[in-house]
Amino acid sequence: MLKLHSLKPAKNSKKTSKRVGRGQGSGRGKTAGRGTKGQKARTGGRNKLRLKGMKFVTARLPKLRGFTSRYRRDEDVNLADVARAFASGGIVSPSTLAKKELVSGPLAAVKIVGKDEIKARLTIKGCKISVGAKEAVLKAGGTVA
Repeated sequence: MLKLHSLKPAKNSKKTSKRVGRGQGSGRGKTAGRGTKGQKARTGGRNKLRLKGMKFVTARLPKLRGFTSRYRRDEDVNLADVARAFASGGIVSPSTLAKKELVSGPLAAVKIVGKDEIKARLTIKGCKISVGAKEAVLKAGGTVA
């Protein structure tokens, strides 16, 4: 069965790049395949990418502002806070948690944690949930999808 962890690139499709400028014995030493002298042989010496009669292509593209962390983590929400915010029979999802201001926004990666005893019957959708919290929700008669 095809699974994400079993994917491999096609044979010979991944080519290792040549390491240039690593000594005469490598065959690509000294000038490192740049020929000799001239603008294109120098570091940083090359005409920038430009469309005829226009600004640089890079100057015409919009800037990407801010940044996205590679280490984004789930936002933890305590089960007791969720039970306090939602009435019995309520549906708990990242968007409903955002409306109640328990998480930063509707697209947040949410994990419900805690093992407190709750009375409200909650339906949890689209959230990760700890083992203790899941047991507490099921014991109260709720569901976890």
